[in-house]
Amino acid sequence: MDKLGRRPRWLKRFRPPVLFALAGFALLVGTSYVPEDYLGDFDLIGLARITANVLFIIAIGWLIATIVDALVKRRLANLHLDAEDNLEARKAATRLDVVRRIWIVAAGIVTLAAALTVIPGVKQIGVSLFASAGIAGIAIGLAARPMLSNVIAGLQIAFTQPIRIDDAVVVEGEWGWIEEIGLFYVVIRIWDWRRLIVPLSYFIEQPFQNWTRKSASILGSIFWTVDYHAPVQKMREKLEEICKETDLWDRNVVNLQVTESQGTSITIRALASASTSPKAWDLRCYIREKMIEWLQAEHPEALPRLRADTDVKGLSPDDMRDMAASASQHGAPQS
Repeated sequence: MDKLGRRPRWLKRFRPPVLFALAGFALLVGTSYVPEDYLGDFDLIGLARITANVLFIIAIGWLIATIVDALVKRRLANLHLDAEDNLEARKAATRLDVVRRIWIVAAGIVTLAAALTVIPGVKQIGVSLFASAGIAGIAIGLAARPMLSNVIAGLQIAFTQPIRIDDAVVVEGEWGWIEEIGLFYVVIRIWDWRRLIVPLSYFIEQPFQNWTRKSASILGSIFWTVDYHAPVQKMREKLEEICKETDLWDRNVVNLQVTESQGTSITIRALASASTSPKAWDLRCYIREKMIEWLQAEHPEALPRLRADTDVKGLSPDDMRDMAASASQHGAPQS
């Protein structure tokens, strides 16, 4: 019963080209009953045949494009893009979607050219579309160079796939996901719900970051600036404990190292892996918050502090007492 309910909706996509073909057929049949000398010098039958041929060509081109479009969309619907490990599905979706768009445009151009060839007055235009040559063709090619470069870039992206649907990328300093790959541009969904529109040729000509080129898994980095009294080994153990208590961590990589030391503080970097870039972002925030809470509660001496060093040589005991009282009033720790 469900199949019977869906069948008319599926067939509805083929209704327009079929109607065009029926209109052409009806035009030929209708004019066949008109006497040739009925309208005098006006060649109604010739005009009807030309119109019918144009309608038939449009119907055939439209029907072929619709069949290919329906097959590709059905294949796309069967891909599991919502799966967590969807790398292969995204590869197939990118290739199919770009080829589908290029096919529809190419079918439209060929159909238009074929239709023009059956019209005596503009037949040469149709021939020119099939074999673009000469000065006019060169001029049109130069004028359409940006558009053609994007079409060629689309073909390159479809088969070499530097980007795919749902890839996590950084473009022009903006981090987001590939939402749509069109015929001439790419739509990137930024993390704050904005949309960045980028020409297709950009991804062939300019460098950019693709965080999910080979795998959706990604490393997240977290930095803390702490005092020299920070218990590095205990922080390392606490990091593992924090990661184990959350499902955001994929149980692959966890690491903590001192990456830099300044005059009054040290920089500690933690690395933790996640299965996807959104989870990696949430994991970084989670680890950062939990580690700060732990340091505040268990090791406040590890938090960044300012130190005041004072040369007391030559000062009397009374002067040193006055300096100590002044420092305690201002809250400046002494070393």
